[in-house]
Amino acid sequence: MMDSVNVVWTESSENKSTIRQDSTTQIIFDEDTNRLNGHVEDQNVPATFRKLSKTQIFTLISTASLNFSSMICYSILGPFFPQEALKKGVSSTVIGLIFGCFAFFNFSTSLILGKHLVQIGAKFMFVTGMFVSGIATILFGMLDKTPDGPIFIALCFVVRSVDAIGFGAAMTASFSILAKAFPNNIATAMGCLEIFTGLGFVLGPPIGGLLYESFGYEIPFIVLGCVVLLMVPLNMFILPRYDAVPSKDSFWALLTCPKVMLMCFTMVSLSTSLGVLDPTLSLFVIDKFHLKVGYVGLVFLGLALSYSLSSPLLGLISDRFPGLRKWILIIGNLGSAFCFFLLGPAPIFQIESKLWMFVLMLLLDGFCIGLVGIPVYPEMLSCAYEHGFEEGLSTLGLVSGVFGAMWALGSFLGPTFGGYLNERLHFEWTAAIQGLFPLVAGILCAIYYLWEGMAVRKRSNLLMANSTVQEREHLIKEEK
Repeated sequence: MMDSVNVVWTESSENKSTIRQDSTTQIIFDEDTNRLNGHVEDQNVPATFRKLSKTQIFTLISTASLNFSSMICYSILGPFFPQEALKKGVSSTVIGLIFGCFAFFNFSTSLILGKHLVQIGAKFMFVTGMFVSGIATILFGMLDKTPDGPIFIALCFVVRSVDAIGFGAAMTASFSILAKAFPNNIATAMGCLEIFTGLGFVLGPPIGGLLYESFGYEIPFIVLGCVVLLMVPLNMFILPRYDAVPSKDSFWALLTCPKVMLMCFTMVSLSTSLGVLDPTLSLFVIDKFHLKVGYVGLVFLGLALSYSLSSPLLGLISDRFPGLRKWILIIGNLGSAFCFFLLGPAPIFQIESKLWMFVLMLLLDGFCIGLVGIPVYPEMLSCAYEHGFEEGLSTLGLVSGVFGAMWALGSFLGPTFGGYLNERLHFEWTAAIQGLFPLVAGILCAIYYLWEGMAVRKRSNLLMANSTVQEREHLIKEEK
């Protein structure tokens, strides 16, 4: 709650700004850049994140536990599940659908629960989602006892779908709670928490692979599912509760904003890039480089480590210099496209595939994914506020729902078409085709931000011209 609100108009030959400030925060709307810029003014808080409240600390702990536990459970399938499914008589295309159904139900859940976040309650949705996800993870470890063929396939779809609903509920609530706790440093907070996302993604494949080789199929899921369940009582105790009033804003109004549409396509492209690797990467590495299952998980380290280690810095840059977000998005998309073209590499380049080159491209792609993923949420949120959406948990729920849904949509398309293309065209062409998505996203971002810059300059020139005319009319009246 703000202690005081002052509105100040400043005029110069260059711009006009509206400044809204309270005892802790100063927010500037710059008409030349058409952006909201915020920075801390309190003398007792000289720098971002130097002093956190108890609520913020507990929020960080809760969301970090979710990011870590959910990602480690999600990523353990990569090294060994495709091979295990093949033994059960499942084709590569169906394996891709099993991976993809998780994202499909995650997509639906994010949209529905994002709209009704306020009515359900962010904390209740967060904790319940974790509980459901943990139970589903344990059940997935029991599926090797089922008969081969259709029964195994059907149960895989059912359990993965339930897991997706729980995961989607928890993540949608998590994004909203995080944005509520850190309204002026969203990208920085998200970037710091991506360390735990990357850590879960890093540890999941090698832990899953080693547990699978040592104890068999069931143990990886049982152990990690129990880890998620242990996080539930912790979050019930420490996670703050946020109350809010529902707003009249809708998903449709948000999705019709041009910038939000562009960010949605960017998120779909980004998550598709990751999803396409789930059913294909381990099979390619085993076949091409003859690695054991236990070592396949280590190959995932390149992408995950570079992403998680670079995310905090990228988040800080995104918050401190909002004007750089457009360049970060463009460079990240084009860089990701380059990495996928050389991941195979694409047959048109006629370059022999080497393990060191494969790992290098994964390292670079992890950094590029961070470049794209970190600025998207604050860009969507600032766009919503610029179009008149109310500031509060309800709008955060809408933005979080769209953000999570677009991520889930790409995560569905990636494994589904990745498995299909890999079965017919092999990994080299699959990766090259996937590279076209971030390439198009990068080009569209460049075109949009160029158009936006021209529109802002035109509007600024018009304002300056109107101001000059008004000053002249005022002087003429005084002379009379």
